[in-house]
Amino acid sequence: MNNEYCIYSIEDDAEIADIICLALRGQGFDVTNFPTGEDFLKAMEGSKKPNMILLDLMLPGIQGRDILKALRSNPQNQNIVIIIVSAKSLVGDKIDVLNLGADDYIPKPFDINEFISRINAHYRRHIQAENKTVTLQIGEFLIDLDNKTLKKDDVLLDLTPSEYEIAEMLFTSKGSIVPKSAIAEKLYGKTISPEKQKKQFRTIDMHVKDLRQKLGESGKGLIKTVFGNGYTIEG
Repeated sequence: MNNEYCIYSIEDDAEIADIICLALRGQGFDVTNFPTGEDFLKAMEGSKKPNMILLDLMLPGIQGRDILKALRSNPQNQNIVIIIVSAKSLVGDKIDVLNLGADDYIPKPFDINEFISRINAHYRRHIQAENKTVTLQIGEFLIDLDNKTLKKDDVLLDLTPSEYEIAEMLFTSKGSIVPKSAIAEKLYGKTISPEKQKKQFRTIDMHVKDLRQKLGESGKGLIKTVFGNGYTIEG
């Protein structure tokens, strides 16, 4: 399903570039990395355009901030999602690039599972924006990303909005760990309070417990807990 969704990554660190490419290709995305901004801009002159760009700010030669400005100055690029992936972590740096037109900011070093979840979240919005009905099936369970429903053997499960959001994140990240921090940000927004996050994590545990009950006996082992991290669906 994802292999028609094209991602260009501009990352000069070969090790990080390999991690990004392997992780996203494992999710089915079409990913190409460029070690320099000049290589990337040359590729953008061709007929193939990406759906998403992962942009490092500190690059050899032309810098990421200048690439971002050049991209957003061209109306043909307005529908491309641009995510900054950078070791620059000052609030001022984030505000600057978001004001220049970046859609998201992922600081380095990043947790790979949270990174995948953030990319998948943007992909889901892309699908919904195109008004495509996308369904994913795991065993007897079918999730409809367009209508936001989950069925078991064609029977609609009565989920709360939070339970559905958690189920969607898990289904679309099948085989990968979805961190509690990513779920908390999706449900409640960002927080810098450790105490507040602990309370959110406890609430998420209760939502997952209720979701497991609604999946029934046959779906009891579908959602697995990864202690100290989050949840995953391996089915």
